[in-house]
Formats: sequence, C-alpha cells, structure tokens
Amino acid sequence: MSDYGFSITLTEDFEPVVVRARDALAEQGFGILTEIDVAATMKAKLDVDMPPYLILGACNPPLAHQAIAIDASIGLLLPCNVVIRALDERHTLVEVMDPNVMVTATGNSALAPVADQARTHLTAALDTLSGPAPVARCG
Repeated sequence: MSDYGFSITLTEDFEPVVVRARDALAEQGFGILTEIDVAATMKAKLDVDMPPYLILGACNPPLAHQAIAIDASIGLLLPCNVVIRALDERHTLVEVMDPNVMVTATGNSALAPVADQARTHLTAALDTLSGPAPVARCG
C-alpha cells in the first residue's frame, strides 16, 4: 500500500463489501458525509467504463471536532476517505486514508493524538471486514 493509507483485499463481491464497510465504520463512530461513485461519474462525464469504485467520506464527529479545535484549516484534510473498489468479480479492495497524514501534512504535532485515535478506529473497522462475512439467515 501507499505511505498515506492501508488496505485489505476481500474475496467478496463489491456490493456486499460496501454494506459491510458502512456497518463496520458505523460501529466505530463514523458516519458517511459524502459518497462519490467514481465509476458512474466516469461513465456519465467521459463515457468510460471502469470497475465499481466508490469513495466514502467518513467522519467521526468527536474526533473531527477535536481536530478542528486544534487547527481550523484541518477541514481541508477531512473527512477520512475510504475507497472501495472491485478488483475483479470476486475480489474487492478496501483502502483507508491514514489519519496520520494530517500530522505529516500540517507539521502540527498537536494533531497526533486525534490522528492516532482515528487510525485505531479505522483499523478496527478494517479488522471487522477482514473477519468472516455474516451468513444470511432466513426466517
């Protein structure tokens, strides 16, 4: 992965991973502020077909509030982006921005505790996804 994020690859179809990722993020206190369907945008604007690719703008309000109180301009680096993209019909990649990028980009070490908390929650969400997918039960 890159120096600015971490990821997991799941042996699952895209759509179920999106649902599970939303649930895992919610369990860690993140709401989804924005959603960009990159594949649909590329098709609509450029008539280019690409595999499913979704960017979720995830926000943990208490952590965002702490970061903004330290540096009001930190909103330029918020929310935490989560990318979900299909690699093929049976593999989906989930990538999460490393919140420590906030500290590196700003040089403001006062943001480190907030970034560390956000990183802990985001990695916990990825850990949830890396576990077995829930089995659908009838009736």
